[in-house]
Amino acid sequence: MTDTQSNAPGKADGAGVPGGVGRARRLLHGWSANLVQMALGLTQQLLLIPAFLHVWTGDMLSAWLAIYAAGNLVVVADAGLQLRAINRFLGFKSCADSDGRTANFYSAMLRLYLAVISVLGVLLGVAVVLAPPSAVLGFHEMPTFDAAMLVMTLGMLLTLPANLVSGLYRVRGRYGRTVWLQNVALLLGQVAQLVALAMFGNLLAVAIAFVSMQLLFTTFLVAFDASRQFPFLLRAGKSPFVWPSLRWSVGQFGRALPFAVANVTELALINVPVLLVSALVTNRIAVAQWGLTRVIASLVRGLCIQITLPLAAELGHDHAVGEKERLRRLYAYGSMFVTGIASLIVGGLLPFWSDFFALWTHGSIPYDAPLTMTLLLGSVAVAPSLLALGFANHSNRGDLLIWTKGLQLVVFLALAFVLIPHLGLLGAALAVVASDILVQFCLLGLVIMRQTLRQPFRHIVFLSLVAVVIVVSGWLIGLAIAALVPGKGLVHFLLECAIWLAAVGALASPLLNPVLRDRLRALIPA
Repeated sequence: MTDTQSNAPGKADGAGVPGGVGRARRLLHGWSANLVQMALGLTQQLLLIPAFLHVWTGDMLSAWLAIYAAGNLVVVADAGLQLRAINRFLGFKSCADSDGRTANFYSAMLRLYLAVISVLGVLLGVAVVLAPPSAVLGFHEMPTFDAAMLVMTLGMLLTLPANLVSGLYRVRGRYGRTVWLQNVALLLGQVAQLVALAMFGNLLAVAIAFVSMQLLFTTFLVAFDASRQFPFLLRAGKSPFVWPSLRWSVGQFGRALPFAVANVTELALINVPVLLVSALVTNRIAVAQWGLTRVIASLVRGLCIQITLPLAAELGHDHAVGEKERLRRLYAYGSMFVTGIASLIVGGLLPFWSDFFALWTHGSIPYDAPLTMTLLLGSVAVAPSLLALGFANHSNRGDLLIWTKGLQLVVFLALAFVLIPHLGLLGAALAVVASDILVQFCLLGLVIMRQTLRQPFRHIVFLSLVAVVIVVSGWLIGLAIAALVPGKGLVHFLLECAIWLAAVGALASPLLNPVLRDRLRALIPA
């Protein structure tokens, strides 16, 4: 390796921990930052909802959920360029002048990002004028809906250059730093939203509050922090405002296409159902019901993805330098870890989510048990394949990504347009889960496992058994607690959760023994 960063991914520098002490430190740092980010995501999508409902009606909340989903969808404008850059940065690790080639490529990609923003910003403004979002999505009675949608989408478009910096940080062992900086921006943005809600109470003010903090984060990261962390970036010596050549730019988009398809599909599974339900379901309360129920399943999926990101960076490094045995062990342990976390969370959510939903919405939005169970159990089923997706993104598996994720998007859209008109919200949930299991797990996940592990089928069976045991155990414990501790209200809900956590903690306490952990880890088929 030529990377001289002290905490950049490299050879194991310690014994007793798979991958070394340095790897363990980087993973823990990344996971801790991601855990805080998920907590802030919960605050944004769960705890802020009662504040919104205190000021807004259910229709206004539906409008905000649609605007928020559209803002999240804007990141597809990255078009896979971030992962294209990550794979190039990883490829430079074996070069004689790793820092110099990284600096030149970074400078060129930054100019390409600025060109993309300029073109898409103009097109976005024209699109909003020609096809007002309020007319397309059925929010005619919201006076500031169109302006709020434009602010949200254009503002999120301007944050795209942060993706390039974040990719460099991930490859160079600074993954946790960029996430912590974004956490600060998210926290400030939530405070700003509450202030805007209290002072103005309209969609436009809340959208401006959310976007402004994201823009502040991007400006600091791109203009100041990147060159401080990596002084070699200044060696490129080219102005970011000199546009790249058309031929080079087209070449980058061509090589980034597989990653773009993969990202579009992932974002579609999270955000497009909100827009499809808005367009195909006439009941506005049902739209809010879908959005709120989908929030928790998206958070479970999002947590799993956040767990896989530091793992994927390490796996990508091992793949780039040819550390096959080290890669195999980390993949097996990582797959088990992601599946276990997803199963544990869902096992706790299933018995108590109805109580929380009633408290969360003040009883104004009805609870749909089949919808919740379908989405949550589907989140567990797809969890192992999320690590496969992350590894594919960090090992330049373009051909595999483009045909599997492209197929998944087609399957999802086809099922959604067929099932939603007949089954409503449950049809949307079945479309999401079915496309996940049939394509992402059974195709992409299986291919990656067969190429990486020696015993892929035994590994899948082992993961399935562990997931069933954890989910069923957590669910049964929760049902027993609900039966033994009757009551209603916030205090009762918190008491149920505390008892469940204590019971699960007691059952899991033997895992604190390092000898037992090592024995259990040895059981994981790799």
